[in-house]
Amino acid sequence: MSGRAQLMWDEAVTGYDFGPGHPMDPVRLALTRRLVDAFGLDREVEVVAAKAAGESTLRLVHRQDYIGAVKAASADPGAADQSYGLGTMDDPAFAGMHEVSSLIAGQSVGAAEAVWRGEALHAVNFAGGLHHAMPGGASGFCIYNDASLAIARLLELGAERVAYVDVDVHHGDGVQAAFWEDPRVLTISLHEHPRTLFPQTGWPEETGAESAEGSAVNVALPAGTGDAGWLRAFHAVVPELIADFRPQVLVTQHGADTHFEDPLAHLAVSLDAQRAVQMACHDLAHEYADGRWVALGGGGYAVVDVVPRSWTHLVAIAAGRAVEPEATIPEGWRQEVFAKTRQLAPARMTDGRWPVAWSAWGEGYDPADRLDQAVLAARRAVFPLRGMLA
Repeated sequence: MSGRAQLMWDEAVTGYDFGPGHPMDPVRLALTRRLVDAFGLDREVEVVAAKAAGESTLRLVHRQDYIGAVKAASADPGAADQSYGLGTMDDPAFAGMHEVSSLIAGQSVGAAEAVWRGEALHAVNFAGGLHHAMPGGASGFCIYNDASLAIARLLELGAERVAYVDVDVHHGDGVQAAFWEDPRVLTISLHEHPRTLFPQTGWPEETGAESAEGSAVNVALPAGTGDAGWLRAFHAVVPELIADFRPQVLVTQHGADTHFEDPLAHLAVSLDAQRAVQMACHDLAHEYADGRWVALGGGGYAVVDVVPRSWTHLVAIAAGRAVEPEATIPEGWRQEVFAKTRQLAPARMTDGRWPVAWSAWGEGYDPADRLDQAVLAARRAVFPLRGMLA
């Protein structure tokens, strides 16, 4: 197996553009790509532009009628069928929508193929992670569910156990739905509690269909959870489940919208904690999945201050050349940010919280603490179904 990491990138993915004023500003992708280059990471990874996902690939997850509706809206945005979630405030239709959504999906599918076939040990598609799209509809800024398509392709290629870990602030509902009845896929989502955030799903009691009990795991975190609680929850749930499941491939989704600056959610996580979880996912892949790791982007709407730094850390970790939190950001990139956005760029790759302190679950828990209650709820809902002690 090649030890080299792949970065999936085609400049055309920046055409995933819902229009002026929409939170999903494609500048976040362009700026991330430039920051990766500014740190010289292009020399550490193989940059690959995969082909767009074809219709037969899209049908691994999405219904034929929905694909047809996306194509029709792509050709004539004014005629988008809102019954499929298209042409709405969240998911406005735009010309070329099918083509660019298929291209993003193709990058994630290509990443999965490269890792499974041994062409790369790790592969990153930070344009992906569009985890809300459902088999028959668009949702939450997501047209095609590239994460589900990557997993479905792994299963098609012969994988028998794939673990999916989603740390976006929003519940990974589309991926959970796609594999609700499939015990070959373990989906784990850490997210803000559905009482306070879209999509109002991801309760701990959602544990999979009868045919796949214990294959869906949901850690619903209270609004306001910060670094220590977020890392405590991750380490209290994810490593034990991965150790038990022993996936052949680990697929992770790294939405940056858990950050305290994100305008659409209510967690209070720093860039430094996001980096710590990225490193933990990398280590879990090596410990339990022979290093096979597909890492995706996701949400993230602080498009200058947070997203480019978070995902550049992700690419660097996958490349085996982690960028130190205290690293100074190259001046050329900061100038480009101002030219593109008229915003001042951050000066360093840290929020000043490294190393992030947190307490391990094994040291004991407080049943009156809201964060610990969330962890307990997830463990008690799923661990016994998998023959594990809660």
